[in-house]
Amino acid sequence: MSDRLSMNNVLGEAAIPVEQICYNDQGLVPAIVQDVLDGTVLMMAWMNAESLTKTLETGETWFWSRSRSELWHKGATSGHLQKVQSLRYDCDSDALLITVEQLGDIACHTGERSCFHQVSGGITPPPADMLSQVFAVICDRRDHPTPSSYTSRLLEGGDNQILKKIGEESAEVVMACKDDDPEAIAGEVADLFYHTMVAIAHHNVSLRDVYRKLQERRR
Repeated sequence: MSDRLSMNNVLGEAAIPVEQICYNDQGLVPAIVQDVLDGTVLMMAWMNAESLTKTLETGETWFWSRSRSELWHKGATSGHLQKVQSLRYDCDSDALLITVEQLGDIACHTGERSCFHQVSGGITPPPADMLSQVFAVICDRRDHPTPSSYTSRLLEGGDNQILKKIGEESAEVVMACKDDDPEAIAGEVADLFYHTMVAIAHHNVSLRDVYRKLQERRR
């Protein structure tokens, strides 16, 4: 897959070669929109050369409405704008992948975060990265505790119990690294990640806020 766009490109210092995109017979190309922080697939829409150009020029997503036969600026009415972080096209140049900062965390017109929320007639959020999925379970155990859940019991113990476990797991990560044992290192780091996420859930800190801090520091 070719990556021909960085954030600097979006701001106008360069441009994706629009003429290299392979549009279908209607002059359209499918665009998958993905959350830049946790990888959730938010929506799929169609672009033509004009909407792609406007996306590149403005740094926000524009699409082509097949039902209305007109351009539409995502979020212009709802306020749920999409700030483009990167844009890629696939090996055949006939599909686009756009990573965005989704303002308001809602991409779907139904009010759901993602348009891909329907499973067998029910509403189930689409999968994100593994840390986000585990964190969602931790938050569910916090909000709907069950006696049989280790996570619920840990949260019930509060900071004293949670922070004690973080200290223990941190020491075990150190020892696994000292032993140069890759399998043990992976397992102990997984335990440390888990207990740290329990701590931030206990203090009502969103994992996405942590991701945002990492994103800021990466820049």
